[in-house]
Amino acid sequence: MASSEEAKLETFMQWLQANGVELRGCKIKWCDSKRGFGIFSDKDVSDGVMLVVPLDLAITPMRVLQDPLLGPACRAMFEEGDVDDRLLMMLLLTVERLRKNSLWKPYLDILPTTFGNPLWFSDDELQELRGTTLYRATELQKKSLLSLYESKVKDIVKKLLTLDGNSEIEVCFEDFLWANSVFWSRALNIPMPRSYVFPEMQDAHDICIREADEKNPKPIATWEVDGTGLASGVPFSMYLISAAQSPLQIDQEIYISYGNKGNEELLYLYGFVIDDNTDDYLMVHYPAEAINTISFSESKTQLLEVQKAEMRCLLPKTSLDNGFFPLNTQNSEENNKSKADKVCNYSWSGQRKMPSYVNKLVFPEKFMTTLRTIAMQEDEVFKVSSMLEELAGPERERQLSDTDVQSAVWEVCGDSGALQSLVDLLHVKMMDLEESSGTEENDLDLLKKTLIIDNHEDSKQCTSNLSTKSNDLEEPKLMTRNKWSAIVYRFGQKQLTRLFLEEAEHALQLSLGEEKVTSPC
Repeated sequence: MASSEEAKLETFMQWLQANGVELRGCKIKWCDSKRGFGIFSDKDVSDGVMLVVPLDLAITPMRVLQDPLLGPACRAMFEEGDVDDRLLMMLLLTVERLRKNSLWKPYLDILPTTFGNPLWFSDDELQELRGTTLYRATELQKKSLLSLYESKVKDIVKKLLTLDGNSEIEVCFEDFLWANSVFWSRALNIPMPRSYVFPEMQDAHDICIREADEKNPKPIATWEVDGTGLASGVPFSMYLISAAQSPLQIDQEIYISYGNKGNEELLYLYGFVIDDNTDDYLMVHYPAEAINTISFSESKTQLLEVQKAEMRCLLPKTSLDNGFFPLNTQNSEENNKSKADKVCNYSWSGQRKMPSYVNKLVFPEKFMTTLRTIAMQEDEVFKVSSMLEELAGPERERQLSDTDVQSAVWEVCGDSGALQSLVDLLHVKMMDLEESSGTEENDLDLLKKTLIIDNHEDSKQCTSNLSTKSNDLEEPKLMTRNKWSAIVYRFGQKQLTRLFLEEAEHALQLSLGEEKVTSPC
């Protein structure tokens, strides 16, 4: 470990001890330039509590409002609605990063100075995301953050630094971008004990509360909150407790779970991806602005509003296990529950039969309902309107529900129009993905030939090593980790688009075949 990192860690350990942090079954040490510092198992502890941190060290909105420097000014802005709870914490991080004598300096010094999320990508790296949902989201987010910085944050931070006697310190957008990334990559949703928030009130239910969602995969450790001190021995604390089924190995790195997240969310918030991520998903949406260009747009818009239509959907990779071409990523039948009932109950006349493929359809019913409405032909619009008028009564004595409209649309239209629209949407999505970066096979070929570099020193070393291997038929392609992450993500998006397109096309063919045999009108 470099001497600078050793000095930072030594100062940080002293700061932890001075602020009442107890490392009972773990130690903190330097990993490498890519991962930074980590927590490792040090010894077995009988109660599983490895680390205890007083809640006073948690950066929370309340902590900001109580801060001697930031508190008065931030409280006024908070009460007027100028800042929300998240921005309060980002302001504290920004100011404390710039203050010369910050009380948080030992902690802030061990945090990364840059991040792997797309907001930190170079222009060249960002181009690898072209055609993906994340490319547009990153553009919009960076524009939004820059606007927020210029219109509000810059002046607030400058004002707070001036109050502290640091008026000469220059503030730049990267300081705020850093604070934003620290917040989103490290934020935990921790329920604070009521008696900690309101010291004058005691609550008998202030016992340890599990932070981790029980639906998430079993992590090595989870954070819990102890309001009374019964679990950790330290009242008003948060503690890291082992979740492993057996004792941890000495020097084993300790992780907490990020939850079941696809690469889109992992890259956007945390700056990393998982190769062949089973929790990956594809987002498909019907552009709202396109509604105005379709026939009978006004009538269809009214029907969509009554149905509380969803214009987008998430298609999890795992749902393909229940489709026509299963991937066998997991053995789950959850997505099949009540499918038949939902469709079967839609037919009022009994002429619209339940499709034979209903239990193999992997697309959410709410999104299918939206597409059925959008895809209606002229005669279908009139038939649906007629059915709904009859149901409402001559004096409109009955208020139509979303289920009434869904039932009428299903009765008249069936699935073929919706599935054709879905096929079209997926074709457009694939074209967007391939336009700038080629096919799924191109990405796979790139990934096979890639040598990842994490910093400038890696680049120099790899270039030197490659120059001595002149007999190799094809040299590996040097690539930054950010670029590699982008390609892994977009490859997964192309793969899922292809797989869900196959599902939609097959369902469409079955639907057309069955609707030729039986028609309700």
